[in-house]
Parts: sequence; C-alpha cells; structure tokens
Amino acid sequence: MPDLSLYLVTDRGLSKGWATVDIVRAAVAGGVTCVQLREKLGTTREFVAEARAVRKLLHGTGIPLVINDRIDVALAVGADAVHLGQSDMLIQDARRIVGKSMLIGISAGCVEDAVRAQAEGADYVGISPVFATPTKTDTAPPLGLAGVSAIRAAVSIPLVGIGGIGIGNAADVIRAGCDGVAVVSAIVGALCPETAAADLRTIIRAAKERA
Repeated sequence: MPDLSLYLVTDRGLSKGWATVDIVRAAVAGGVTCVQLREKLGTTREFVAEARAVRKLLHGTGIPLVINDRIDVALAVGADAVHLGQSDMLIQDARRIVGKSMLIGISAGCVEDAVRAQAEGADYVGISPVFATPTKTDTAPPLGLAGVSAIRAAVSIPLVGIGGIGIGNAADVIRAGCDGVAVVSAIVGALCPETAAADLRTIIRAAKERA
C-alpha cells in the first residue's frame, strides 16, 4: 500500500489560475504522498490529456496517481488507483475491469459504508466529510472526530479523512484514527501550494510520531 498520509485532490475551480499539472508539481515538491485527479469539467479527451501529463510528472517518484470516478480514464493512462463514490460503479464490477493492477478506494459517509467497502474488497476508504466543506455540496453531514474514531474501530484497511481539513485540524484527524488526510482547498487554493503542502506534511508526520 502506498503512503496515503498527505493525499492531494485536485480542483480546477479553486486553482487561482494555476494549471493542474503545475499545482501537482508544487505540491509534490512540498511533500504530498498521493495525488487524485478529480475533474468534473471538460471533455474526456481533456481529462485523459491532463491525467497523462500528471502521470508523466509523477513517474519515478513513487507517488501514486488516483483517478476520481472514471475507470476508463484510469485505464487509459495506467493510473495506480481509481476512487469511487457510493453512487459509482460497484466494487466487484470495478475489480472485474481493473483486476489486481489498480487499487480501488471508496468514499464512505458512515460506519456501514466503510464496513461494506472493506467486505467487498476496497483497498482503502475515504471518510467524507470529516468536517463541513464548501468544495462538495452533495455530501452527508460531517462525521467529526468521533465519527472517524468509530469507523477506525470498525475496519482495518487504511482510512483517509477528507472534508474541511487544513493546518488547524489535520493532526486531530490523524490522532482520531486516519492513516492520512486528503485536502483540496488547503493546497489547491493556497497562494503557494508547495509551502502549504510542506506545512501539512510536517504536521502529519508529527501527529503520526506521537500516535
């Protein structure tokens, strides 16, 4: 399993004019350990082209490329993983398509979602949302740190918290039981994505050392 401790999720709408590949380059320099491309705008061809550019950038770094939702795009570019939501393709169907060549992550908004994801063969679970977040409006009520701890007690596979996470609360999420934190605006919307990533990486490392 790759290092999921600082998991970047891209969002062109928050990028302050930066190209996605440039944000990823800066974030990698700052210490992100995993990159998920989440692209809701543009055509499939544009998504594939962007994913190929990021794949090339990450080559040789050991940092996995995750594609959100789109198994076809993930296969086209040879991504390391695909991340699926509760309304996306079922895990067993996705596994038949990608085989064992790709990791499959699943979003979970409650203990039951996480338990089912583990039972059906997910490689990791994204707990969403931990806190209230403006970057996604179709999410369940925030789980809070108690919700994170409850999910940690129920499953053994890696957990990544997402939703409203930044400098001020990333350590709390790790201490509550997550193996990593996924961030969008905390890096993508930062004036300096490299510095933002470096600051988060330092906080996460310290939290893990104290756990």
